[in-house]
Amino acid sequence: MGVVRLGQPTVGLLPQVPEPVKYLLNWGRRYSLWVFNFGLACCAIEFISASMSKHDFIRLGVIPFAPSPRQADLMVVSGTVTDKMAPAIKRLYEQMPEPKYVISFGACSNCGGPYWDSYCVTKGVDQLVPVDVYVPGCPPRPEALLHGIMKLQDKIGGEARRGSGSGSGSQYPSLVRE
Repeated sequence: MGVVRLGQPTVGLLPQVPEPVKYLLNWGRRYSLWVFNFGLACCAIEFISASMSKHDFIRLGVIPFAPSPRQADLMVVSGTVTDKMAPAIKRLYEQMPEPKYVISFGACSNCGGPYWDSYCVTKGVDQLVPVDVYVPGCPPRPEALLHGIMKLQDKIGGEARRGSGSGSGSQYPSLVRE
């Protein structure tokens, strides 16, 4: 008996459609991001202020506060990620449908922040889930989150040209500076 090699499994229709249709689908995903906010500390207040009328990221096509992770395609992790909270973040990320994206918002979710030396702080959310865009700052300004969202939208728009699939967990995530 010989070994039968099966091809790489595909998820959804995207690998089977022509380039113009991929471009159209990515354009639609780019401007209709449903956000699942995982706010853990003070950075969550900055996230909320980015959704209010002064900054209003709805004008960018970002719909805040998805009712559940099964209806979201963007997770924004903002705040200190502790080892006790890590399994919940991973479980909620796994419940999100493909394609899914993650923005790490703030120094604490990027690398542990001022609490990096604590025994119970995870040294970055990228140890749990693949991160697409890092937004630094302690706490970062709402404008930095808007810039990070625009970087993610550029990344989603470029997926049709690169043919990279879901985009999450790419080799070189974007870094947004204030």
